[in-house]
Amino acid sequence: MTIDAPPPAARAATSRPAKALGAPIVLIENVQKAFGDNHVLRDVSMTIRQGEVVVICGRSGSGKSTLLRCIDQLETIDGGTIRAAGHLMGFREKNGKRVALRDAEIARQQRDLGMVFQNFNLFPHVSVIENIMMAPVRILKRPRAEVKAEARELLARVGLPEKENAYPRQLSGGQQQRVAIARALAMKPQVMLFDEPTSALDPEMISEVLDVMVDLSHQGMTMIVVTHEMGFARAAADRVVLMHGGEIVEEAPPEQFFTNPRSEHTKLFLSKILSH
Repeated sequence: MTIDAPPPAARAATSRPAKALGAPIVLIENVQKAFGDNHVLRDVSMTIRQGEVVVICGRSGSGKSTLLRCIDQLETIDGGTIRAAGHLMGFREKNGKRVALRDAEIARQQRDLGMVFQNFNLFPHVSVIENIMMAPVRILKRPRAEVKAEARELLARVGLPEKENAYPRQLSGGQQQRVAIARALAMKPQVMLFDEPTSALDPEMISEVLDVMVDLSHQGMTMIVVTHEMGFARAAADRVVLMHGGEIVEEAPPEQFFTNPRSEHTKLFLSKILSH
């Protein structure tokens, strides 16, 4: 999808009024990450406010997905600090020092962050509604009846109320990804992270997922989205960030990012992605 062909909901959203953003909810400060000799993140800093939608784009290998995984503590940072939803991610402070958390403590931090991956990662052996209910019931120990009612509301929210008893294998890729979004929302996260959520989909299924994401942005959900879908970025983002070589080389509101980019890396990236 190109900047000239945003999804249906995105086309309607291009004239959205400016929204008031809340206090900072994700603070990334001087984050470093390397895999062996490959320095993937180099002194990355960024602040995301409550209700803000930030789209991160860039060439493959630029560090954008690694940054998302570091926010959610799926990767351990080598330096710097990440604070999200009130947590010092991966650590606690004791006597002025940082102490690494155990896996169970990290899992508790992760409850406030919803993550949607490229692949849907649904449990194939249980129904759609059980996929959505599983974490709130098993992890949060909430009553099944209450969770089931909320799961049905979430299925309606993503446009799939009739699929609650279906199994993942009976759904299209776009439907499975919408269920994955509902599953993440079931934990009532403060921040939603999306890692290339449409990259595994056939072109005709992309817009149905992006429409759900646009609706979430309208409802005030804080979202950090790694994507190449420039139509979505133009329509739903409050800020677009370009990464290159593990660094942030440009960040700007979409109007400025697409019409008057300052970085040569941004100009080259846009010229290539718009030529496809």
